[in-house]
Amino acid sequence: MKRRIASLMVHTSPLEQAGQGDAGGMNIYVVESAKKMAEQGIEVDIFTRAEKDGFEDAVEIAPGVVVHHLVAGPVSKLSKEELPAHVAALNSAFMHHQRNKPNNYYDLIHSHYWISGQLGWMISEHTNRPLVHNMHTMARVKNQSLAEGDKEEPLIRSIGEQQIVDNAAALIANTDAEAAALVSLYGANPEKVNVIPPGVNLDEFSLADGKSETRKRLKIAPDALVITFVGRIQPHKGPEVLVKSVAQMLKSWPELRSKLALVIMGDNSGSGHNELDKLKNYGKFLEIEDILHFIPPVKRSELPDWYRASDLVCMPSYSESFGLVALEAQACGTPVVATAVGGLRTAVADGISGVLVDGHDHMAWSAVLAKLLMDRERRDLLSRGALAHSANFSWDVTAQKTISLYEKVLKGNSDAMRVIN
Repeated sequence: MKRRIASLMVHTSPLEQAGQGDAGGMNIYVVESAKKMAEQGIEVDIFTRAEKDGFEDAVEIAPGVVVHHLVAGPVSKLSKEELPAHVAALNSAFMHHQRNKPNNYYDLIHSHYWISGQLGWMISEHTNRPLVHNMHTMARVKNQSLAEGDKEEPLIRSIGEQQIVDNAAALIANTDAEAAALVSLYGANPEKVNVIPPGVNLDEFSLADGKSETRKRLKIAPDALVITFVGRIQPHKGPEVLVKSVAQMLKSWPELRSKLALVIMGDNSGSGHNELDKLKNYGKFLEIEDILHFIPPVKRSELPDWYRASDLVCMPSYSESFGLVALEAQACGTPVVATAVGGLRTAVADGISGVLVDGHDHMAWSAVLAKLLMDRERRDLLSRGALAHSANFSWDVTAQKTISLYEKVLKGNSDAMRVIN
């Protein structure tokens, strides 16, 4: 008999463009893993909150994977700070959606991010279905390393995450470091914490026809030195660190300027609703606007070309649960320079597929970037390492391990029910 899973991600829709608003790596994670689970016989219904008119109630995005829109509160965009007030309404909308189905229609509830976890906890209690939860990011981790100008995560989130940790049947962490944080900062039972790394679509993200042909398509000079940032524009992601570091690099190595291009691909997000304008003004203040190129988020089908065309992809984040951008870039043969934090320590093999930088000192970052840009042989070596490292990650494996965890949880739930009965 086929398993049927209800996957919850209510603060952002899997149909949204990644790189803007609250849509990011989590959206990709949910969609890609759901597709692979469906290929292995699991039916996945993804529930999100209706934020705009025009969407059908049910949208099939792949065979066996359907996105459902729950109407709770106004049919408009709400901030993550506003959403907790609508969790009860989301629960009511879900139950209304399931009104003609039995309580055991879904074998298991799988929630993503803490607001969805709160909803998942309520649904789990009502339906007696076990809850599996992915944090993706954690308030107590983020609050330990805030960027300048970033807001501390609110207490309501920290409390909400603690409740989910205490009540979920199982927790999924992307890396050993995230698993350790769940145990040390939230007191999670180690037996409930399961490390399942994300993957990368190696068919979509690959060398393809190479950097030269890619640059022709994007109209980028063949001898340009291209540094690229891909992600939501918010202090937490550290784009200002990169802009400042490149400005410092050009002061120390002005000969790089004539060929240098710094590409910032993304849009405003979260608390940084005006960060894009601030970043543009910062570039002007540092007098590097001539090499700064701001690109809106592009379709998934177009993104690999931007990775391939780049000499380096940079992730100066203050914390990352994992960092799918790093995997995608490396799968396209591009080395990654990233902060040595969180999941980036796993996503990037330091000295093999890229370089990890301790902290956010712009002098240190500028030195690392300059050395790599001036050493073609070193970049080529890292490029080969990037391809080899990214090949270790697969959405098929992510799906297989997740399904194995589902079976383990369902067996435990069945055994518990037999004891209760």
